[in-house]
Amino acid sequence: MKKIIVAIDGYSSSGKSTMARQLAREIGYLYVDSGAMYRAVTLYALRHGLASPEKGVDVEALVKALPEINVSFSLAADGTQHTMLNGEDVEREIRLMEVSDMVSPVSVIPEVRRRLTALQQSYGVDKGIVMDGRDIGTTVFPDAEMKVFVDASPEVRAQRRVDELKAKGEEVNYEEVLYNVCERDRIDTTRKESPLRKAEDALLLNNDEMTREEQMAWLLDNFKRIAGE
Repeated sequence: MKKIIVAIDGYSSSGKSTMARQLAREIGYLYVDSGAMYRAVTLYALRHGLASPEKGVDVEALVKALPEINVSFSLAADGTQHTMLNGEDVEREIRLMEVSDMVSPVSVIPEVRRRLTALQQSYGVDKGIVMDGRDIGTTVFPDAEMKVFVDASPEVRAQRRVDELKAKGEEVNYEEVLYNVCERDRIDTTRKESPLRKAEDALLLNNDEMTREEQMAWLLDNFKRIAGE
């Protein structure tokens, strides 16, 4: 079976990262969470006063700071992949609502996207990779052999996000999360640089009413079909 690139795109909180991570584990591929990379840059901006909910993003200052921002991944003791920001494990911090509220304004900055796109592309040189995000099949790996676009209603995605955060001990409000989901959709689909959209040759997966087991069976069936061609 040949090695391929699997590109999984979709809306925020659609479950694409969970399924991409599990698929990579099932087939023995490298997994890269591109969204985590944008969250790490956002966390850096928040920590250094380059972004805030009140003032927005200081684009010029953040672009100037990009050479000082190093995003990488490492395997934790339990085998899960953690995001590293300048050598610090920030996997938990980048999932907080504070970061979620600011990640879209940061990720629309062209210089940020170009820097991270180049880094993402370097991971796929030897193929054998599963990467999820919002422009993987359209910009990062337009020639990926397997492309999937994950869709689900904003209400379903907001509830999933609430359940995820509450499981981590976070106090969250459903209406606030729903607003965040819809606002990120708006920003992601209307930005000038690599907007979120379904690639013409991508397989559509609407998982509103699918279990994780059903999603994985669907992904594995399509992977085997494409990689075995």
